[in-house]
Amino acid sequence: MQQLEADELPLFEICRVTAVHRSVLHVLGVDIDRTVAHFSAGDGDAAGFATVGDWLLLDPGTCQPLRLLRRSSLIKRRAPGKRRGLQLIAANIDTLFIVTSCNQDFNIARLERYLTLAREADVTPVVVVTKSDLVDDAETFRQSAAELFQGLEVILVDARKPDQVATLHPWCGRGQTVAFVGSSGVGKSTLINTLTGADAISTQAIREDDAKGRHTTSSRQLHRLESGGWLIDTPGMRELQLADVQQGIEEVFTDITELTESCRFRDCRHESEPGCAVRAATERGEIDQSRLERWKKLLVEDALNTKSLGERRGRDRATGKTPKAEKKNQRR
Repeated sequence: MQQLEADELPLFEICRVTAVHRSVLHVLGVDIDRTVAHFSAGDGDAAGFATVGDWLLLDPGTCQPLRLLRRSSLIKRRAPGKRRGLQLIAANIDTLFIVTSCNQDFNIARLERYLTLAREADVTPVVVVTKSDLVDDAETFRQSAAELFQGLEVILVDARKPDQVATLHPWCGRGQTVAFVGSSGVGKSTLINTLTGADAISTQAIREDDAKGRHTTSSRQLHRLESGGWLIDTPGMRELQLADVQQGIEEVFTDITELTESCRFRDCRHESEPGCAVRAATERGEIDQSRLERWKKLLVEDALNTKSLGERRGRDRATGKTPKAEKKNQRR
């Protein structure tokens, strides 16, 4: 993605954001491994802030960030907690490894949410099912995930075995950026340590009562791979609220969205309306009722969250309480 002319290159230092801290960014570049000030482009909208995976141009003399390069992709969600703004997860991702496991963590609805994030960002999703050694019917888990999205790659692994984890190498080549997402305790850290051949990320056992993890990864970190690629590890997400992902939902639920074109009424709610192609397919057993309900739920959630985010942005701009303005006030 060429964004600079040849004569511009000597004017800047090019670096990549490897971590975002409360008051600074950590960046890597040629002969650069340091912290710099936070950077925001635009009018203070959260999407304009630099996040892990972003490329920045620095002033060679002061190392102050000057420009945020255009992103090839952006993974984001509605932030948990009271503020409920937009939270950036990672930028410039080529492949999103969605990690789950052969235990109580395996959840179809959650997988659909992660798939929606990936497709909205035009990122290749790959589902990685860990702990395959703990069950006799691991193939059942793989098949259940594979049925969610046409052409979806689903890989079964024992995260401790290098020969099995090596199946991820094709997506981790030179110039490629991959990110790992999933609940705490599914084996992301073990998987990454095996993939990189190092023990840079600490791991802990999961709780036996509910198969949940202990949140060993506390922040998003970008690591350079020996293959020349980049890898982003993320903390386990307890809450995954979606916003601004209408296209992603349509792509993940293509089997349903294509049927809606055949409904008699354009505003069909797919409940009791006559001539509803979606209900007819459900009654014939072509569409699972639970999948239909999950699709409806995501559409409602996305519409509400997108609307509330838009209203919040409008209020913040009207009152001058944009994230950019708040950070300026804090510095003062």
